[in-house]
Amino acid sequence: MKNIITKWNDTSLILRILTGMVIGAILALLIPSATGIAILGDLFVGALKAIAPVLVFALVMSSLANAKEGSNANMGTVVFLYMLSTIIGAIVAVIGSFLFPITITLTDAAAGDSPSGLVEVVQNLLLKLVSNPIQALSEANYLGILCWAVIIGIALRKSNDTTKKFLSDIAEAVSTAVRWIISLAPFGILGLVFNAVSTSGIEIFTEYGRLIALLVGCMLFQEFITNGIIVGSCLKTNPYPLISRCARESGLTAFFTRSSAANIPVNMELCKKLGLNKDNYSVSIPLGSTINMDGAAITITVMTLAAAHTLGIEVSIPTAIILSILSAISACGASGIAGGSLLLIPVACSLFGISNDIAMQVVGVGFIIGVIQDSCETALNSSSDVLLTATAEFIQWRKEGKKLPF
Repeated sequence: MKNIITKWNDTSLILRILTGMVIGAILALLIPSATGIAILGDLFVGALKAIAPVLVFALVMSSLANAKEGSNANMGTVVFLYMLSTIIGAIVAVIGSFLFPITITLTDAAAGDSPSGLVEVVQNLLLKLVSNPIQALSEANYLGILCWAVIIGIALRKSNDTTKKFLSDIAEAVSTAVRWIISLAPFGILGLVFNAVSTSGIEIFTEYGRLIALLVGCMLFQEFITNGIIVGSCLKTNPYPLISRCARESGLTAFFTRSSAANIPVNMELCKKLGLNKDNYSVSIPLGSTINMDGAAITITVMTLAAAHTLGIEVSIPTAIILSILSAISACGASGIAGGSLLLIPVACSLFGISNDIAMQVVGVGFIIGVIQDSCETALNSSSDVLLTATAEFIQWRKEGKKLPF
């Protein structure tokens, strides 16, 4: 048994995940009524979501407390790349929606609360920053977690070496626990695939096929064309080895967990493999799960313009530009959980005078196609967190004459 476990752990995680995917799909087709298998996925995602807030808090606080003078120098570049890619993602969605206008059948399939406007979105963001730190941890409020981790981490910079060593040990212990959970990813993904295949019918591929195709097409364009241009122009080299690795090692797990927050540990591990500075990525990766939302911006934009086209509302170029900016800002307010971007669609819809009742029906359509839409969205968001973090650091490597690891 020990030899089997050793061989299993020595096998590539990607290969193990693919094995879990295949087995999960086969079981779903053969025994779809065996719903107990799906609990493997729930346990895996639940464990990652539970540990991720603690990991973010511990890593960011420890990183800043132990940071040497001059570290985190490229954080401004990271934030710039995050915001640039998010805004461009919204623009890509606008162009795609103009080229391939989509109309949808609106029903009464939606219900829920949503922000009523941009002012409320900004207000909610600010309030999340100053949320009670214990409450922020329990509710996985990553803006609050980041805010307090940064404040406490900076405050601990003048603490003694024993305290700093203790913080490092705590961060390493939490990271080790995360690595244990990640090693069980194949079983968790087996359960997630089983649940998706056994519960989702093929009707989403017919009635909403064109909408799904537009969303996924825009996200693929953003992943491989837009990000390729950004990374290639920054590094003056072929970006696709790095893009493909990020998509494979980060995007794949994010696709099935459907949570940027839950995928933070995976991204941390990938950054480590790429040889990035821990002082940098321990801050930029959690930050990216909050503000680097290319996929969310695309979803908000495409769904809003689909509603406008359905209602016969003419969209001018200036309005489309405003929509891109609004979608990018709104996307930063999307939570790091599955479907987090959908409830921000009414904010963008309000730009066209679309009532909240109609907008929430669009949200309902979003949940119907969420099996595909949200999975692709999260894969794009999460993989680009690593991609842009690495790009910012590799810019510095090039200046120093260091060889890039791809």
